[in-house]
Amino acid sequence: MSGQSSETSAQLPLDLPITPRLGRDDFLAAPANLSALTMLEEWPNWPNRMVSIYGPPGSGKSHLLAIWAAQSQAQIYTGAALPSLEELLSRNLTAIGIDDVDQLKDETALFHLLNFANEHQVFVVMTARRLLRSDEVTLPDLLSRLRLALSLEINAPDEALVRAVLEKLFKDRQLIVDAPALDYAALRLDRSLEAVRAFVSAIDRAALAQGRPITRALAAEIMANWLPDADWGED
Repeated sequence: MSGQSSETSAQLPLDLPITPRLGRDDFLAAPANLSALTMLEEWPNWPNRMVSIYGPPGSGKSHLLAIWAAQSQAQIYTGAALPSLEELLSRNLTAIGIDDVDQLKDETALFHLLNFANEHQVFVVMTARRLLRSDEVTLPDLLSRLRLALSLEINAPDEALVRAVLEKLFKDRQLIVDAPALDYAALRLDRSLEAVRAFVSAIDRAALAQGRPITRALAAEIMANWLPDADWGED
């Protein structure tokens, strides 16, 4: 057999993992996230040793936590996999990060962690999509401790931040995208960084499959496929 044609091969793009860059220089500061970024950069001069950062998916919470952890030498856990009290006592921790604390699996483990942090003067930064409600926490003492945290919200991004994130995500994929495509997408995408990431992934796959550059025309096609009844403004 002669083998598969190059045209057919081009229609089968690979889902290659994209490694996010989580350094301070890679974080895009904007009004939506400035209060949280400023607070973390002012560490350890905080009015409270416990900080809670919440915002929508993909808004940069984990990135901020990674920046702070590099600065503070914090040990990072997740809400779904917290350490035991014995593990905490066996380590010389001065700072702890908890990513996605709203995905909490063990209230007692979090209760012990926050007590440990308070008794040993350990800094704690927690991230979540939203603050936990009283009806979601069984242990009343845990809720009272969570409410002691200084809470900082990451708001929805503006158009400038959406465009900057688009540019960064394309750069992470080593893709060159013309300015009209960036402007078109930034103006029309939902004000959600999760939507931005989904769009970049979709247009990258389409460009690979069709052997086309990423242009304004391709951006319009991708958006039309997402929401065929929407008016994307071709002017």
